[in-house]
Amino acid sequence: MRLAGKVAVVTGGGSGFGAGIAKRFAAEGARVVVADINEAAAAAVAGEIGETARAVRADVSVSGDVKAMVEAATGAFGRLDILVNNAGYTHRNGPMTEVDEDTFDRIYAVNVKSIYLGAIHAVPVLRAQGGGVILNIASTAGVRPRPGLTWYNGSKGAAITLTRSMAVELAPDRIRVCALNPVAGETGMLHLFMGEDTPEKRAQFRASIPLGRLSTPEDIANAALFLCSDEAGFLTGVCMEVDGGRCI
Repeated sequence: MRLAGKVAVVTGGGSGFGAGIAKRFAAEGARVVVADINEAAAAAVAGEIGETARAVRADVSVSGDVKAMVEAATGAFGRLDILVNNAGYTHRNGPMTEVDEDTFDRIYAVNVKSIYLGAIHAVPVLRAQGGGVILNIASTAGVRPRPGLTWYNGSKGAAITLTRSMAVELAPDRIRVCALNPVAGETGMLHLFMGEDTPEKRAQFRASIPLGRLSTPEDIANAALFLCSDEAGFLTGVCMEVDGGRCI
């Protein structure tokens, strides 16, 4: 059990990558708070995990919700060891000048402000316990941007830079901060990345990935498990591509 005795909060845990991470962490011995803006989805994942999980409705762009999410972990399980900032939002693939202001604001609230709020509310808990791990789910879009996703690309670039900056500042507190940069996968956001979900678009996406397929929640969960486990105890500031070679 690679996470035995650990307590993790996973945002966006009701579906996609977040659900995969939450379930894998639980299988490796962690107690997990599944946080999602969709309360029913969070409850479904927590129910699948069983008594070692709790579901919390949380809008990660709202300070009070993030505070309550952290308190759900400490209240139910007595501690917090791992925060996975996975919740994400994007605009539909298209010209950057056609993205409206409300959508732009929401992208940066969910993809960037959430990391700030997570730090504000989780770091004091981790610091008091003598350390922990923060894992930010960024994207290959922040490393090798795709056309038509300019504002999303920028938000994930910010997540990568925040990860490295946080890692430096929090290292004396024994808080490791890393990121994953997944390539597009079979999640609810795939049709937005493509602009339209057609066999031709999927073929184009797959053709840009040397290993020839999209990512899966299991791929991301495997990498997240490693970075959040004691096996990665000497890694911080690492932004790992989980992309089948796309960023080579």
